[in-house]
Amino acid sequence: MSIIFRMYARTYQAIFKVVSTLFVKIPEPILIEGPGSLSSVPALLMKEQLTSVMIVTDKGIVQTGLMDSLLKELQHQSIRFVVFDEVKPNPTIEQIETALSLYNKELLKGVIAIGGGSPIDLAKAMLARHVRPKKSIPQLKGVLKVGKKLPLLIAVPTTSGTGSEATLAAVVTNLNTLEKYAINDPHLVPKYAILDPLLTMKLPKHLTATTGMDALTHAVEAYIGYANTLATKQASEEAVRLIYKHIGPCVLQESNIEARSKMQKAAYLAGYAFTRAYVGNIHAIAHTLGGFYNVPHGLANAVLMPVVLRAYGKKVHIPLAKLADLAHVCGPRDSTAEKAEKFIQSIEEMNLAFGIPRWFEVIQEIDIPKMATRANQEANPLYPVPVLFRKVDFEDIYRKVSRKAEFV
Repeated sequence: MSIIFRMYARTYQAIFKVVSTLFVKIPEPILIEGPGSLSSVPALLMKEQLTSVMIVTDKGIVQTGLMDSLLKELQHQSIRFVVFDEVKPNPTIEQIETALSLYNKELLKGVIAIGGGSPIDLAKAMLARHVRPKKSIPQLKGVLKVGKKLPLLIAVPTTSGTGSEATLAAVVTNLNTLEKYAINDPHLVPKYAILDPLLTMKLPKHLTATTGMDALTHAVEAYIGYANTLATKQASEEAVRLIYKHIGPCVLQESNIEARSKMQKAAYLAGYAFTRAYVGNIHAIAHTLGGFYNVPHGLANAVLMPVVLRAYGKKVHIPLAKLADLAHVCGPRDSTAEKAEKFIQSIEEMNLAFGIPRWFEVIQEIDIPKMATRANQEANPLYPVPVLFRKVDFEDIYRKVSRKAEFV
C-alpha cells in the first residue's frame, strides 16, 4: 500500500469522523430490559397507536413457542399481525423483497423483529426499501442512502451477539454476486429494543458461544479503532468486562438468568460502540466468508479475531493490554506486549473451550484473491483500523484460517 493511499485513507477517516460526530445524529433505542420484558410489546404498540404489524422471525423461533404469549396478547388487544418466518441466516435480497411484498400487500404499519441479527437486519432492510421504493437494495448499500424515517421498528434479540438492536446497520447478502454488505443509516436504529433474557434460554450452546464471541469482536474492534470516543471506549470496556465474566456461565448454564441478562447488555453496549466507532478488518473478512460460503457471522468473527489481532502487532498492544487488565487475564507485572498477547491467547482459549474451530474447511484457494479484493474494498478507506491491510494482507489471513494451512 503506497504512502499516498495511506495518507488518503487516514485523511478520509479523520474527516468522516468529524462530519459524522458533528452532523450525523445517531439515536439510541428506548431500552426495555429484564425477564418477561417481551410482554411490554402490546402496550408499546397501543402507545404508538399501531393496530397492525408484521412479526419478522424465523421458523426456529416459532417452533420453540417463544412468541406464543405475545401473539395471544396481540389478539386480545385486537392488534392485527402477520408473521413472516422465512428468515434464514445471512438474509438475502430475495428474502427481503418477499417480506416487503407481504408487508405492503397487508398494509401493515410497523414491524416487530424477533430473533438473532438476521431477522432484525432483514426488518431494517425491508423498511428501508419501503420508504425508498425506487431504490434497490444494492443502491442502498453504503452510508446514508436511506435518509427517511422508517415505520415503527421494535427489535427483540434472542441472541446476545449482533447488537443489531442498537445499530444503524443492516447486513444483507447478494446471492448473485456472493457479496455480503451493509446498509448504514441512522434511521435504521430501532425505536425500541427489548432485552428479555428468557428468550435466550433455549439457544443451543454453540450459538450462545459464537454470538457471544461476535459481541466481543464488536467491542474489541470499536475499542482499537481510530474513530473511538470516550463514550464508545466506555461502552466497549464495560462490554468486555461483562463478556469475560458471564459468557462461560451463559454457555454452560442454560437457566442462569443473570448471566444471560448481562450478556444481552454486553451485546447491546458493543453494538452501541461499533455503530459509532465502526468495525474493522475482522468484519471485512467475515463478510466475505458469509457471502461466499454462508459461514455464520459470529463463528467467522470468533475464528478470525485472534489471527487479525496478532497480525496488527505493536499497533494494538496498548489498547489490548488495557482490555487484558479489565478481563483479568494478565498479571500486574506483565509488560504491555505480554498483556496484549495474553488477551489474544484468552480469546483462543475461549474458542477452544466452546468448541469453536481454529480454521474453516470451506475456503477454496481459487476464491481467495476475489475475497481479498472485496474485503479490501469494504475496509479501505472507510474502516479506521489500527493497521491498514493491503490486498495481500487479506489473502494472508484467509490462508492462515484455511484448513489447508495446518499442513503447510
